Amino acid sequence: MYNQLTSEQRYFIEVSLQNGMSKKMIAETLKVHQSTIYREISRNRGVHRYHHKLAQQKCDERKHRMRAIRTFTLDMRKRIFTLLVDEQWSPEQIKGYLERNGESCVSVETIYSYIRFDRSLGGTLWKHCRHALRHVRRQVPRRYTAIRDRKMIDLRPEMADGSRFGDWEMDCVLGHEGKSVLLTLTERSTNFLIVKRLDKGKNAKALARTVVSQLLPYKDNVLTITTDNGSEFADFKYMEKWLDTQVFFAHPYSSWEKGAIENANGLIRQYLPKGLDFNQVSDSEIQKVQFKINRRPRKKLQFESPKSAFYRRL
Repeated sequence: MYNQLTSEQRYFIEVSLQNGMSKKMIAETLKVHQSTIYREISRNRGVHRYHHKLAQQKCDERKHRMRAIRTFTLDMRKRIFTLLVDEQWSPEQIKGYLERNGESCVSVETIYSYIRFDRSLGGTLWKHCRHALRHVRRQVPRRYTAIRDRKMIDLRPEMADGSRFGDWEMDCVLGHEGKSVLLTLTERSTNFLIVKRLDKGKNAKALARTVVSQLLPYKDNVLTITTDNGSEFADFKYMEKWLDTQVFFAHPYSSWEKGAIENANGLIRQYLPKGLDFNQVSDSEIQKVQFKINRRPRKKLQFESPKSAFYRRL
């Protein structure tokens, strides 16, 4: 918490700024740290300039909001523990969900501190975090095979930017030595996820038919599909025909152009890690992973779940 300034000091700051005095000089005059003045102006200024009355009002409103009890109680720890272990939600998702439902919650960083402290005592909470408290490593680019008659992402309509309902992304997740494959599909605006094992691996025709079978119930809400340049997506015209849609391809080695499905694949890896043979996992277990991810509250949805947002808009 930074130093609390009085209304008289805020008035002095306003007048000093109007007279061209530097923030450093203001801090020296008020005998406070320079960072206090920077934070005060950054937090409490108006649209065009700093005004002492508006600054005081913002400060009073902030103090009022912070009156809620934020002590890390035993009940709160149990609630966070349950959501971490049973649902594998991130600290941000936990905080957002609890506050959305009127429950008090500590900050995201406090939850992370709780996880780190548990780990230092030999606990396993950190294993339930998506990246197990590690940074993601960049993938080494692999060769790709050009697909005939493909439409590149440059031709995709501007409105298919992820804000409208009905634009999808598609990818594959590989199991041990690439011998088992999962098809993943996500609706971009809601992050609703579909996961299906491909019994014939990366066979293009079999994959296209699986995509159609999975999306056919939502045919009226499949406006575009964006994917990468893997040869397994070569039979994209079959998808376009039966789903009455358009398939677009991201540029090679540009995974950020289909970030929604890349993020979804990362969530799947939390439950089905690299090196696992998907043929040893039952369909019900794969479906359970899909259900869990679709239950997770998302920040972009104001901490509503993808499942709820998808079917509400459907």
